[in-house]
Amino acid sequence: MLDLRYVCDNLKAVQKGLNRRGGSFDLSEIAALAGRRRELLTLSEKLKAERNAASEKIAALKKERKDADALIGEMKDKGAKIKEYDEELTGVEASLKDQLLRIPNIPHKSVPNGADSSGNKEVRRIGEPPQFDFAPKAHWDLGESLNILDWPRAAKISGARFTVYRGLGARLERAIMNFMLDTHSKSGYTEIFPPFMVNRESMTGTGQLPKFEEDAFRVENNGYFLVPTAEVPVTNLHRDEILNAADLPIKYCAYTACFRAEAGSAGRDTRGLIRQHQFNKVELVKFAHPDTSYKELESLTKNAESILKKLGLPCRTVALCTGDMGFSSAKTYDIEVWMPSYNRYVEISSCSNFEDFQARRMNIKFKDADGKNRLVHTLNGSGLAVGRTTAAILENFQNADGSVTVPAALRRYMGTDKIEN
Repeated sequence: MLDLRYVCDNLKAVQKGLNRRGGSFDLSEIAALAGRRRELLTLSEKLKAERNAASEKIAALKKERKDADALIGEMKDKGAKIKEYDEELTGVEASLKDQLLRIPNIPHKSVPNGADSSGNKEVRRIGEPPQFDFAPKAHWDLGESLNILDWPRAAKISGARFTVYRGLGARLERAIMNFMLDTHSKSGYTEIFPPFMVNRESMTGTGQLPKFEEDAFRVENNGYFLVPTAEVPVTNLHRDEILNAADLPIKYCAYTACFRAEAGSAGRDTRGLIRQHQFNKVELVKFAHPDTSYKELESLTKNAESILKKLGLPCRTVALCTGDMGFSSAKTYDIEVWMPSYNRYVEISSCSNFEDFQARRMNIKFKDADGKNRLVHTLNGSGLAVGRTTAAILENFQNADGSVTVPAALRRYMGTDKIEN
């Protein structure tokens, strides 16, 4: 959430920043509501001061046994008017907060301008796509032929966009999770195993609500939400807390299953593991000092890239343009892995700096050297999406005989160097 005072004091600059994202972001209603809020506060405070002065006069008159009825009547009238102003103020502040919650973050000055993904800028590549001397299969065909991924039975027990992993497929998914968590823990991240259901306040804190409620799975009988990513519970760990500046950056990694309705993706990537209603992911979360948060974004992105590098999977990193960024982000790098079946790179991680956008929603602060409480900067990134990593391994390490070679980094977790019939 943007700072109301900053928005009102810098209306043109904020509007210019939001316009870089494309779309329509009208700040006039926020400005009008903020103006009315100031008026109501001034009117209410003036009447309260007058009421307090009248109360003192009434007390003095009564002490002198003089008639105070006129002042008492006047004070009651002021009290009624104060109540009227305060009730309107409550409504105005609720509307103002709702408006602010629906306004996205302002892109950082280093974010390239662009209307959509075509405006993204490649930063670097790691490795080269494999060259096959046979016709490579898609991971969904490999999974079926190796009897490790079962979509028909998943559809029977749940529906479309679910997968049953079996045998070495289930072991591969689990091996990847453990490898990621072990690797990130060695890089200084504290492992967290959070709840997979969160309350509305947690979803609002990280920016999923109110704007993207249609993409969330809600548990109807109690109002909980299934987590769309570990970002939500892990970032909310420090909601309403004041952190020690000396402890920053605080770094967490966490595995969760993730649940997404994918309401806006009908017809996209309907086969395989790329776009599922339920999938596994390891998430990286940082709480950083504002002065060093962009340095922390670079290191977080490198930490996520290191997984693909260790696995030997070809990938590239791109800086998202203003029109392709997420709602809460000030700057995002996408890491994309090479997928032979698509003949292109496919997103496997988004690494973002949200600056103080989420921290303001969650009231997460730190005490600086001058003893002043300031909002932290929050960051997160997939480290990585596990199902997409499974898909990438199957496709990039397949052999002509239909088997799949297990990457060397995973063999101690898998107990085998090959997946075959």
